Amino acid sequence: QVQLVESGGGLVQAGGSLRLSCVASGRAFSSYLMGWFRQAPGKVRESVAAISGTKTNYVDAVKGRFTISRDNVKNTVYLQMSRLEPEDTGVYYCAADTRMRGMRTTVDDYEYWGQGTQVTVSS
Repeated sequence: QVQLVESGGGLVQAGGSLRLSCVASGRAFSSYLMGWFRQAPGKVRESVAAISGTKTNYVDAVKGRFTISRDNVKNTVYLQMSRLEPEDTGVYYCAADTRMRGMRTTVDDYEYWGQGTQVTVSS
């Protein structure tokens, strides 16, 4: 069982920045596939970014603005968000998969989920 705890959400003006953090339990964190997803009101949950080992993947809408990274000593994955837009508003979820299947980006590919953190970008 892996527990995930997110932090770092909040209210920011368009053009601003936020950094989300997610601390994971477990001794094999470095082998976990980690992902960030978001869900806007009335919309389905979508992948934002994922990291498997040193490989990263981003949805087109955030490429060049968001960066996912991990610290395997601290069991933490980060999402640095810059040049935020109102369309980035939503609940952001951290997710983990321990099955070592490589890069995956759909909701069904992840075993464990955090409770979510709200990000609101005002125009």
